[in-house]
Amino acid sequence: MRVLDDDAEREFRAFVHASSASLTRTAHLLMSDAHLAKDLLQTALASTALHWSAAAERPDAYVRKTLYHQAISWWRWRRRRPESLLETVPEPIRFSDPSDDADRRVVVRAALAKLTPKQRAVLILRYFDDLPEREVAEILGCSVGTVKSQTRHALARLRVLAPELAGLLTPAEVES
Repeated sequence: MRVLDDDAEREFRAFVHASSASLTRTAHLLMSDAHLAKDLLQTALASTALHWSAAAERPDAYVRKTLYHQAISWWRWRRRRPESLLETVPEPIRFSDPSDDADRRVVVRAALAKLTPKQRAVLILRYFDDLPEREVAEILGCSVGTVKSQTRHALARLRVLAPELAGLLTPAEVES
């Protein structure tokens, strides 16, 4: 069964090729697990392909919205299902990004994991994906005011729950 015609498939493939690094980072930050992030992104891209005619106008926003909604569904599902333990701990997949400091990445990911799903999503979309408040509101299906208040609450919560972040940031990063 073919979902996309030739032109639509070329557009979709070009979009995936151009956006995969950014979307992978977003999925990883949302899930805090490399394997789940890959599954999340594949699910979101499959949904986007099925709805390409609706998504083609703003595919990046469509995929990010799908990522967020699917991540929420998975978080809810995982809360209802107990985790199963493995005999051995698998090696974590390392994302190579030479511009980032490894210690900072570990601390930031751990700090983001302490936030509520909505607070985490707002911070990821605003600061990691560098999206304006209006786009974040569209993706999350809320008002710009909600994005602003969620951002303020999330940052305040991070200051309390993860004070170790303050030591990793330069004064210029704290002021911005």
